[in-house]
Amino acid sequence: MHKMVDEFFSVGWGKLLLIVVFLQSCQQSLQSKSLNDLEKIEANLRNKASEQLAAGGMDPLTKMRALCLTRGATGIHGLGRAFRNMDDDGSKALNEEEFTKGVKEFGLDISKEEIKQLFRSFDEDGSGSINMTEFLLKLRPPMSQQRIAVINQAFAKMDKTGDGVITLADLKNVYSAREHPKFKSGEKSEDEILTEFLHTFEGGRGNGDGQVTKEEFTNYYASISASIDSDEYFEVMMKKAYVLQ
Repeated sequence: MHKMVDEFFSVGWGKLLLIVVFLQSCQQSLQSKSLNDLEKIEANLRNKASEQLAAGGMDPLTKMRALCLTRGATGIHGLGRAFRNMDDDGSKALNEEEFTKGVKEFGLDISKEEIKQLFRSFDEDGSGSINMTEFLLKLRPPMSQQRIAVINQAFAKMDKTGDGVITLADLKNVYSAREHPKFKSGEKSEDEILTEFLHTFEGGRGNGDGQVTKEEFTNYYASISASIDSDEYFEVMMKKAYVLQ
């Protein structure tokens, strides 16, 4: 059973459904078909994005989105982190130099001309700066209202205090990790296991601050959403993960 759970956590949707394991307390067996389906979803996300890039003919925004998604569900969020690291005054505004530096530091294979084209398309008033939040909203894959609604429902359940940020304290008020195999073996504390879940939303380039904003939460699931064709299937998976009505 422990081997199965470790395999489950090693893939993108394993992380997505971490809370299922908390709730099931690792005592109920996971159906192999469901497990295989979950393992394929993030791989499908990366593959679809790679196929889009290979086909070519995309505008710069679509290309940047696809490049981010080849990194998995946290790709767009990672780019957002790169931008925020350069926002020293907290204004959420970036000039063209900062914008270019963020894209390059994140390692996206996009030309200088495409970066300029992107920047100018968002600098509508010609002020020489763009709003970082608005840019990231445009960059994330579009979603139906049905998907947005279930994401909002999941966030509201997690944000126990209602302050717009999911913290370790929020998780402790909703879930327990005491039956997690790594807690029971003494390998990790309950705080470490719950914090690991929070870090899922930050990706490899996150700052590990242990807090998840609604924007971060939505961006993460917007990326996951891009690999799922059916609204109904996406809704079922979210409701299963967060035990929603």
